[in-house]
Amino acid sequence: MKHIFNLIILLAGIGFFHACEDNDKIVLQQPQSFVLNVPKYASGIYDLKNTETIEFTTSQPDYGFTAATLYAVQISLSQNFAEYATLPGTYSTAKFDISAQDVAVALVALHDVEEESDYPADPHPLYVRLTATIAGSKVEPVYSNVIQLPQVLGYFALEPMTMPEEMYLIGNVAGNWDWNNSTEMIPVGGAPGKFWAMQYLGQTEDGENAEIKFNYAMVWNGNDFGYNEVTIGEDTNVPADASDAEGNIKIGNPGWYIVVVTTAIEGREYAFRVDFLPPHVYLQGNVNGGHWGTTDEIHRFAIPALSLGADAEFISPAFTAAAQGDDDGGVRASIQLPGHEWWQTEFMVFDGLFVPRGAGNDQARVAGKAGQRLSINFTKRTGKIE
Repeated sequence: MKHIFNLIILLAGIGFFHACEDNDKIVLQQPQSFVLNVPKYASGIYDLKNTETIEFTTSQPDYGFTAATLYAVQISLSQNFAEYATLPGTYSTAKFDISAQDVAVALVALHDVEEESDYPADPHPLYVRLTATIAGSKVEPVYSNVIQLPQVLGYFALEPMTMPEEMYLIGNVAGNWDWNNSTEMIPVGGAPGKFWAMQYLGQTEDGENAEIKFNYAMVWNGNDFGYNEVTIGEDTNVPADASDAEGNIKIGNPGWYIVVVTTAIEGREYAFRVDFLPPHVYLQGNVNGGHWGTTDEIHRFAIPALSLGADAEFISPAFTAAAQGDDDGGVRASIQLPGHEWWQTEFMVFDGLFVPRGAGNDQARVAGKAGQRLSINFTKRTGKIE
């Protein structure tokens, strides 16, 4: 019996080492190419305006083993791919459909046309190839063969306009015209393209009134906009006394303001409205006696004196009751914009940092005690409860 047991152990060991030896033989190969098949209906006319998708099939590159491969599609007007476009998205199967609209949008750029009248009216050849990569690896891409779709009829397709997801305010009192120090405006919940900021628009150290501009990127790229590119809200311009200063928006009445940028899409262009609202901040919930809303002045934060400068704090009324957190709503604060609920522009302090809710979900609750106050520095984006 002992000999049989030893023999079993020996055979198991031989099998183990044999398996290890087999694993060692799995070596990643770098294939030279792989096959993209010509679509079944390639000889017909692909009318991109009246087609939803185009189907492609391929074979996986020979990496020496079955790998999780991602395919991307590239198109060109020339067989040698001297210039080409990579279509959006990747595909993880050897059979997939691409969007005809994505092809049409890419063709506008490849034809280098800016006017619809210049776009080719007749079908033309289009060349297609795939790139393959192993998901999550640093292996070099592999290119398939190039196939031709002989008759592709495109159209003057443009990418759909979307609302900007970011907005920045810059000026002589907001970053000193340095985008790295500009004010990042806060998205309004439920209102794409709308942003707000509590902004100090007092005078500079040289006694100059505030001048500002905006952009939806932190750069001077020609998309920055000022007085000549915006509509100033007529009802809100009375306190700010906004005027044109060589394209900048000049503030005639220095002060703290809630600055609001509202974006609309008109054709292929953005249209912007800028409003200057009074700097009212409100304490909400059980800590102010269970009041929710922005109708009572007694629940407003104190507006700092303009002479204290941009780093001054807004300080809430003293809490009239304790707030434990999730059970009773916690400490909450907000501004409110016309036509919006207060919680769409609420914010709170976490670990000394001012954190706006923005377009996100409900925030975590923060506890407070009766007699404490909430202080916010909107310029430094800091705050405290004490």
